[in-house]
Amino acid sequence: MTDPVEIRNGSIVTPHGVIEGGRIVLADRRVAEVGDAGTEPIPEATTVDADGNVVMPGLVDLHGDDVEDELYPRSGARVDAREAVIAADRRNAAAGITTKFHAIAFEETPSEDRSIADATDLGRAIAGAEETLCDNRIHARCELSEESVGAVESLLEAVPVDLVSVMHHSPDGGQFDDEEFSDHYVEQRDCTRESAATLAVRRRNTSTRQRIEFIGRVAALARDRGVPLASHDDDSPEAVDRMAAMGASISEFPVTLEAAARATSEHGVATTMGAPNLVRGGSLWGNLDAREAVDAGVVDALCTDYHPQSLLKAPFVDTGEPLATRVARVTVNPAEAVGLYDRGRLRRGARADVLVVDPDPTPTVERVYVGGREAVRTTRPDDARERVPTA
Repeated sequence: MTDPVEIRNGSIVTPHGVIEGGRIVLADRRVAEVGDAGTEPIPEATTVDADGNVVMPGLVDLHGDDVEDELYPRSGARVDAREAVIAADRRNAAAGITTKFHAIAFEETPSEDRSIADATDLGRAIAGAEETLCDNRIHARCELSEESVGAVESLLEAVPVDLVSVMHHSPDGGQFDDEEFSDHYVEQRDCTRESAATLAVRRRNTSTRQRIEFIGRVAALARDRGVPLASHDDDSPEAVDRMAAMGASISEFPVTLEAAARATSEHGVATTMGAPNLVRGGSLWGNLDAREAVDAGVVDALCTDYHPQSLLKAPFVDTGEPLATRVARVTVNPAEAVGLYDRGRLRRGARADVLVVDPDPTPTVERVYVGGREAVRTTRPDDARERVPTA
């Protein structure tokens, strides 16, 4: 049991709006009270003065592959998987992410430091991690190949997996054309032009029939295990239709506005897009602009993709919507998309994952509470705004 924490005077983002100069109490790992700050401070609580700050739920990230960068801080320089997970955990907590789905790529592309063996090691390290700050979970990204599907099947037999997605990065569909495919793997993944060309040929040679067979195997596995299934880079309404028929409940990074609209309006499939896309003002590869999709009302959730810090910045991008709507895309919406109904909202009884954020000049975390426990504090320990009760 943790000591009660009372956060006062901040702008508290609730599911229904913002309480200016409000008050929130955390006790027994849950949100105990939310309201205005008109009452006297609780004598036995640690009181935090959040004047000038935004108090909001902890961030929920459904897709962040930054743990792979921690595994290989430089191409070819691999560290221990457990060390990579702990480093990623700290980095994400400092960015305000309290529930993290580490997107691990099950594919054989050694030139970009991705292998099925490494993915399996990371999955096991995440499942066995101790002394972490975030709620760390596994998102298994399955490339459409016999080796990848088999490895994901084996991982689900061994450890809890929380989300499975299918992907087929090839130059004949999805987010890349031929030139973009080569540029991506050369510029972003440190491949040579020759190795990128070899990879393109191998992925082109996976027939449509084989892809459908692999998707069916992954979908059946997810269904049998009760694990949410996501599609990846849907480039047309028809692609969304196929994946929805397979049981996909999430469409990650739809490439076109038409695909995103089909997911949300026809199938009730949650769409997720990259927070970096929104923050930087467009897609790196000329695909669907997140702001355009937000304006069209077809974005349910945002994720970090490759940059954890962008998830906190995203709700502070002015889209003309209320702050509570923007915050929902990085908190309650992604949580509910994967069946986590205990978090993402500042309301009584919810899991006490809470952030105190200084919004100016750029959104930065001052305090992070995970399950009511203080995980991160970036203010000084002797900050005059905190009153810790004495005996």
